[in-house]
Order: sequence, then C-alpha cells, then structure tokens
Amino acid sequence: MSEKTSAAKRAAELRQQLEQANHRYYVLDAPEISDAEYDQLFSELQQLEAANPELKAPDSPTQRVGGAPSPMFAAVRHRQPMLSLRKAAIDLKAEGRELQHAELIDFDRRVREVLAKAAVDYIAEPKLDGLAVSLIYEHGLLVQGATRGDGETGEDITQNLRTIRSLPLRLRGEVPPLVEVRGEVFLPLAGFQKMVRDAEARGEKPPVNPRNAAAGSLRQLESVITAKRPLAFYAYGTGVSEGWTLPVRHRDVLDQLKAWGFPVSELIQPVTGAEGCLAYFEAIGEKRARLPFDIDGVVFKLDDLAGRSELGSVSREPRWAVAYKFPAEEAVTVLENVEFQIGRTGAVTPVARLRPVFVGGANVSNATLHNMDEVQRKDVRIGDTVIVRRAGDVIPEVKEVVLAQRPADARVVLLPPSCPVCGGAIAREEGEAIARCTNGLSCRAQLHGALIHFVSRKAIDIDGLGEKLLALVIDALDVRTPADIYLKLDAAKLAALERMGEKSAQNLVDAIDASRNTTFGRFLFALGIPVVGETTARDLAQHYGSLTALLAAAEADLATEHAEKKKERFPLLQSVTDVGPTVAASIAHFFAEPRNRAVIDTLVKPREEGGAGIHWPAPKAAAEGALTGKTLVITGTLPGLSREEAAALIEANGGKVTGSVSAKTDFLLAGEAAGSKLAKAEKLGVPVLDLAALRGLIG
Repeated sequence: MSEKTSAAKRAAELRQQLEQANHRYYVLDAPEISDAEYDQLFSELQQLEAANPELKAPDSPTQRVGGAPSPMFAAVRHRQPMLSLRKAAIDLKAEGRELQHAELIDFDRRVREVLAKAAVDYIAEPKLDGLAVSLIYEHGLLVQGATRGDGETGEDITQNLRTIRSLPLRLRGEVPPLVEVRGEVFLPLAGFQKMVRDAEARGEKPPVNPRNAAAGSLRQLESVITAKRPLAFYAYGTGVSEGWTLPVRHRDVLDQLKAWGFPVSELIQPVTGAEGCLAYFEAIGEKRARLPFDIDGVVFKLDDLAGRSELGSVSREPRWAVAYKFPAEEAVTVLENVEFQIGRTGAVTPVARLRPVFVGGANVSNATLHNMDEVQRKDVRIGDTVIVRRAGDVIPEVKEVVLAQRPADARVVLLPPSCPVCGGAIAREEGEAIARCTNGLSCRAQLHGALIHFVSRKAIDIDGLGEKLLALVIDALDVRTPADIYLKLDAAKLAALERMGEKSAQNLVDAIDASRNTTFGRFLFALGIPVVGETTARDLAQHYGSLTALLAAAEADLATEHAEKKKERFPLLQSVTDVGPTVAASIAHFFAEPRNRAVIDTLVKPREEGGAGIHWPAPKAAAEGALTGKTLVITGTLPGLSREEAAALIEANGGKVTGSVSAKTDFLLAGEAAGSKLAKAEKLGVPVLDLAALRGLIG
C-alpha cells in the first residue's frame, strides 16, 4: 500500500470516528470517548490534511472551525417559501378555561371542519426562541444553508452553519439525491450566560438575550468567530426533496430526520384534539423555567401530511399549524420620561424611558408606546406607575397605567411640533395613527434607513453598498442625502476606508455609475415616499410617464387637501390605480417639502451640470398584444420566474399589473403559496391563471 493510499485510509477512519463522537456527544448526549481522546484524533486528522491537502473534504470535522472572512452574504431564493406561522395567545382576562384558550380551540375547530373529521392528531413542539434556517443536502452532503429572511429570500450562511457541531455535514444511511431540512438554530442558556460574563469581563456591552446572541453569531462575517459560539440546532421538518417519497405522517418525517443524524427535540410529542394541545401547553409551561433553552410558546402542526395539502395556506401562513404563545411576562415600574424616535419613513414613535426593571429574563429601561393614539387610549403620563410586559417575550411595551398610584404632578405626553433631530415639521394625516417628520431625505435620523432603502435591489440597486458601509460613509465621507452617494464617493476616498482596498472601491464606483441608468418606477420607489411601495411607484410611473407631470399633479392636488369629501381630495393622484386619499396625501406632501425637492433635483440634474445624472428611458407607447386593455394581479411563487419578470411579460403583451384584486381585475396570476389575493379573486369571480395558462393566453 502506497503512502498516499495509507494516508487516505487513515483520514477516512479518523473522520468516521470523529463524526461518530460528535453525534453521540451533541445529538445523543451519550459520549463514548473522553475530550482528550477526541482532541488527539482531531489533531491527527488536522496533521494528515495539512500534509496531504487533497484529502480535505467539505464534510471533514476539521472544516467546522471556520474560515476566512466573507465580504457579504449572498441572497438565496428559497426553492419552497418558508411560511410564517399564525400566532395565537391565551387570554388570561377571559373567564373560564374555554374562553381563555378560545383561539386554540377555534384553530382545532377549523381544521376539523375542513377535513370533515371528529378529531385530528397534531405534533406539539416547543417554540424555540432562535432563528429558522434551511439546509440543502445533495446526495447526503450539506451544500447550502440559509436564513429564513422574508420567507422568499434568505442569506447564504453556509460556512457559519458548518461550525455548529450538532448539525450533520453528511447524512447517515440511505439518502435522497436532494433534500431540504428545516430547523432552528438557538443558543442554550448556559452558553448565553457565559457570553454575558465574558463580554462584561472585557468591558463590552453584553448581548441582550439568547435570540439576539444567536442571530449575531450566525451573521458573523468571519466563521471562525461563529465557531467559538456555543450554538445548537434542532431539526423540525423538511422542504423540497427529490427521489424521496414523503411519509404519511409528520412524526415519521421526524423519525427519518433522526435516522439521518439530526438532533430532534425530545419534547416533541403527538397529541389529539384541542384538549391534547391544551394539556401539552400547560405541561410544558410548568417545565419552561427549568429548560436549558428559551421557549416562547408551543407550535401545533397537523400530523397528517395529506391533510396539510388539503388545508393549504392563506396570507403566507399555513392553515394547518399555529404558534400558541405564552403570556407575556409583566412587571411594575415608573415611567420617568417619554422621548420620540424618528424612523426611516419619518414615523414618530414615542418611547417610554423607565426606571429599570427585570422583565422576562432581561433588564428593561425602554419600552414602546407605539403611537400617540395608544398613548391617549391608555392615558399614559410622565411620572405614572405602569405595568410593562415583554410582548412575545421580545419587545418591551407599556401595557397599562396603575391609575391608583398616579402622582399629582404627572405630566400629559404631547406630540412635539417639530422633529427632535432635524427641526422639520411633524404632520399627522387625518385618520392616521402615525405622525411623521416631513423633512424626509434631509433628516439625519431618517438618513441611514433611507439610504439603505435607496440603494436596495428593488430600488436604485447599488450592489456592494450595504448597511455597514453606508454607516461608515455617512460619518467618514459626510454623506447626507442619496445625491451625495453620487457626488461624494470616488475610488480614492472609498479605498482609504477601513477594509475597503482599491479593487473593492473601484467595483463600488462602477456599481454606482451603473445605477444612474434606471427606470422611472424604480426611482420613485427609491425615494422612500411614505406608504408608497414598489407596485404603487410603478403605477405612478406608468400613469404620469415623467417626473415633471407627476410633480405638477402633486402640486395641483395640494389645493384640494381640505375638500369636504375625501374623494374630492387629491383627485389627480387618486386617479392612479389603487391610490386612495391617504397615499395621495403622502405623495403630495412629500413632493411639497422643499428639501425633498432639492435632493430630487440634484439626483436628476445631468452630471455636466453638477448633478448625480440619474436618468431613465422615455416612456414607451403602450404595447399591443393579447393582454391589451387587461389588468392583472400577481400572487404566490411562480415556477422559474420572478414577479418582476412576470410583470414584464404581461406589460410586453399590452397588459397592466396592479397590486390588489378588485372587481376591475381581469385576471389573477397565481403561483404556489397564493394567499388572500387568491381568496378575494375567487370571491369576486376573477379568473385565475397559472403560468402555463398565461403563456397559452399570450401565445
């Protein structure tokens, strides 16, 4: 036997022994060798791979220690959407067990009615307070791992996930050509407490809670840092697969996951009916404080997989599952002051500054008051004794005032007349709960969020200019408006920034230059006009065709904002599809703000005249085709086609795409996981097309 062959054989033996040891230690909690023996085997494998680089394999235990820094996380479009769960909660104010658990009982009733069964079986599992991830295995080998993201698109964190020792890099036994496994990454309480102690010893700010610590660990740009964090993983289901016939029941899926080498929570149990769900919920609630990890509720899923298909989903939520939350933990403290924060769209949020109090495992000194309507409804005053709760065990909020303890000098909370950051006017539209700073793009508090939105993929789309780099250029290069991105960022200045380098700087400058050529709809969306989304921006662009025409309509409409009847307010803007009084008012006021207009003028002014030089093609005449005069709405995930591509296909054949279904809609184009729009179309009798039917219609 040659030396190379001998080394390969020994490396394979070591990998098998180390993976077996990992599985027994992290998954089965039944170690069979000592730490010293494990370290000795690991060191031998490292030496073998160092001497013979060709022996390194992606599933080797040595690859769990992390690698070089990643410049950014690539976007991953999920092959099957990762739906969010409908949430329900116990109502402790209600009298009697049935009324307190009415939401859960109602969920069970709806499931039984659709399936026409007297009783159904569920799988009950603890709702871990972590991050959902998707893992793709090809022929048993982990090839990609991603965050849930928005359910459609997540972030590629494969290298960081590889460092989690309880997560198998290669599956055991017989495996299909492709399978997607879904589960939760979380931080056990012992590991979290150690992270807190270590941070405090270094004089650093400790993580707020285990979920934040887990999220921060998974999104490290250097996987060597992630490898040092004591993250854990539990699998709870599967997504897409090829060459594998799904079992009949979910409990069998969980058994298969165990056979492949995944850790599955021992707390997961089958239960029958609403009564079985309630018994499990109460039992695990009693154990909650003694568990080695945080949970914030219980998830109940229909066990019968065929029944899941029959029930389907609505509004991106499966009808066959529910997340039943524990009551928020509460505490009493004093509200010492109220300050106002300004969000990306100028939304003014009142924030309660509290006498610090321990709630739900964390010290709380700030709590949201949501908006001024809530402040007035709850009659919150500065100096009040208040009940604070951590809603969903995450976001602290002021639940109510203890009126019996109100001091004589308690002060009424008033909305400030001007923005506390920039001094711009604060306005609140009639019927709106949210007040906003009208200074838009010139307000520093809104600046960072506005710039993140401006450069995003569906807006101006500047590749490589992410959140961290934007924060850096705001301070280091005095970027104050979107126009400054074009006027103040050059290769030399960018290359001088920390961790940039000449090549990265030039790539970013090229991306900025490329973004100058855009579309009118993208430009309007990028401006971040409050309550104007991507579809409305495109509708405005199609309706007016030019910025000049849109600005003229907005200016003319301002004279009508105090008309007696709502339908007579902003009549020009309301003539655009799906634009009502609230959206029209937001558009008119945004363009009426002088500082917004100054930024817009600079953005579109030609470069030779000192502007940013953003431009777009002149509007084309409406295409003629099979869909001429037809209005379509798109919903769900289309096979092999993004929504943008589907919209372009429709418009190229003379059709118009809008964002909501109405009696005027001619067709609904529906893909997988279609939700409320599909239900509304069926109710209104709007014809529903799939992608094949659409292509057949346009020939």
